[in-house]
Amino acid sequence: MRQKRTQIRDHRAESALFFRRALVSFIGIAILVGLLLFNLFHIQVEQHQDYQTRSNDNRIKIVPVSPNRGLIYDRNGVILAENRPIYSLEITLEKVSELDQTFADLKQIMGITDEDIANFQKERRRTRRFKSVPILDHLNEKQVALFSVNQHRLPGVEVKAHLKRYYPYGDALTHVLGYVAKINERDLKKLDKAGQLSNYKATRDMGKLGLERYYEKLLHGTSGYQEVEVNSRGRVIRTLKYIPPIPGKDIKINIDIKLQQYVQSLLTERKIDPETGKEIIKHKRGSIVVLDPKDDAILAMVSSPSYDPNLFVRGISSKKYNALLNNPDRPLVNRVTLGIYPPASTVKPLIAVAALTEGVITPNTTRNDPGWWQIPNSTSRKFRDWLRWGHGRVNIYKAIEESVDTYFYQVAYDMGIDRLSTWMNKFGYGEYTGIDIHEESKANMPTREWKQTRHKRPWYQGDTIPVGIGQGYWTATPLQIAKATSVLVNSGVVHRPHLLKNIIDNKVEAPAEFENFPPITGVTPQTWEIAREGMHRVLYGSRGTARKAFYDTPYQAGGKSGSAQVFGLAENQKYDADELEEHLRDHALFTAFAPFEKPQVVVAMVLENAGGGSSNGGPIARKIFDHMLIESPADIPSPVIPPIKATAEVR
Repeated sequence: MRQKRTQIRDHRAESALFFRRALVSFIGIAILVGLLLFNLFHIQVEQHQDYQTRSNDNRIKIVPVSPNRGLIYDRNGVILAENRPIYSLEITLEKVSELDQTFADLKQIMGITDEDIANFQKERRRTRRFKSVPILDHLNEKQVALFSVNQHRLPGVEVKAHLKRYYPYGDALTHVLGYVAKINERDLKKLDKAGQLSNYKATRDMGKLGLERYYEKLLHGTSGYQEVEVNSRGRVIRTLKYIPPIPGKDIKINIDIKLQQYVQSLLTERKIDPETGKEIIKHKRGSIVVLDPKDDAILAMVSSPSYDPNLFVRGISSKKYNALLNNPDRPLVNRVTLGIYPPASTVKPLIAVAALTEGVITPNTTRNDPGWWQIPNSTSRKFRDWLRWGHGRVNIYKAIEESVDTYFYQVAYDMGIDRLSTWMNKFGYGEYTGIDIHEESKANMPTREWKQTRHKRPWYQGDTIPVGIGQGYWTATPLQIAKATSVLVNSGVVHRPHLLKNIIDNKVEAPAEFENFPPITGVTPQTWEIAREGMHRVLYGSRGTARKAFYDTPYQAGGKSGSAQVFGLAENQKYDADELEEHLRDHALFTAFAPFEKPQVVVAMVLENAGGGSSNGGPIARKIFDHMLIESPADIPSPVIPPIKATAEVR
């Protein structure tokens, strides 16, 4: 009996322990369920908006839309840079299972190259898988037809139409307009640094040179965007919202395309090969710039030889680029703003202004020229005049008219390099002209400090003498020469040479404004007149160096020639252009303005290795003046532009 009671007691104890444990477990489970329900309530109700936003971010994407690039017109409304629809072959990586096999098929069918594939691989690194990447641009009709027949073999590959920049006048305006080309990694870094990267996410090309680069922000416009729904693989299902882009502004420039083509033709030789009967075209090395001196608007700017900018828009091959890069005639260089030459005798009228104002000479100062000059009280070498037997008694008018070197040797000696460089800086030498393209050199107006820094040697008295005739360490660009001539024409008013004329916004034209440089002060009207009259005598005086080219003009003009030495001569060595190789001959320089009383045109040029400035530059300047002042515009045919056969809407 006692044993039975003990068993009952133990059983009750075990039951109690079980129920206690069960209760604890139930309470624990209840607590966990409560916490779960609380969290579900918190997530589903209290944080509903937050998680809904995150979910939308996963399925809704913002796709940027590139704007149409602004157009460029000449001063008369002729289109110079336009956007044309083109076909391109593009690959969407998401739709391609075997990319290498696709490349192999495209090589066989479409003739793509390893370079095309390499460019594609670069582009795909910054492109999402669901977006197409171009592998071949500018497809012709035959290529489009060929692809259409074989499209079934190329899943994920398609032909798309979009707008591309096109320059209808080809090499005539390359160094003015520049060109657009594909955005590269260096461009992306610059855009990111400037805070402009988001505005270029859908843009393929941007300005690389010339006006296209300088006015990139104006021409590009503002990107729009699409709000799209995508699937789990990132592919677009539908468009939820569309904000259109704002197109870039159109611009009108000061260039007259007919004048530009005419000036370019003056640097082009055309002749028939007697053996083949084919026309041979030779582009002379040189540059010509034409300004309106009223405000230094650039009416023509030709650098020869040039190249077709459309090559870079399409994507130039390495072979073609290297051919341009290694061409000894340097077609890639804009000679108007980057060509560096001694300004030679074109600066003598400017030095006359400085010397007269400084009191170094007077209008009545005369000197004898025996054909050479020597530093006073020295046994140094003789500095020769271009005329071996000299010019006799010379005053400032005759010194400019006959370009008397010895007269300006003495002027340079008396002024010294410090005053010379200070005065020539006022005319714009050794400084940027202010033209609205980035590709420009300041060239060099020498100073004592410059020589010490550059050559680690002090400035010697003999260094100053050749500076007096625009030689020695002095270099300049053709645009600087044109600007300085304009300053002389305007009696010290210093305009900023510029290409932009008007900005067009919604068909409304607003004139571009450019601030002038500080004027040259302290010069008397008589001094300006003396320098201009000297230039008038260069063209019409009985012994003017360019009188043969201008003797019968129905208008009056002023000008100054120059011959820049390419290499130095020994003291007793004679210069014979006929015996020299072409690349060793002097550069011919010429600057002029017309009409004389109320100038409308300034012309400056450098003809490389052409010889004398008067005999070569004078006739060309005369033709430009005649063309602009007395002739009707030349009926120069426009280039043949093929009809547009593709249509595309680019947003």
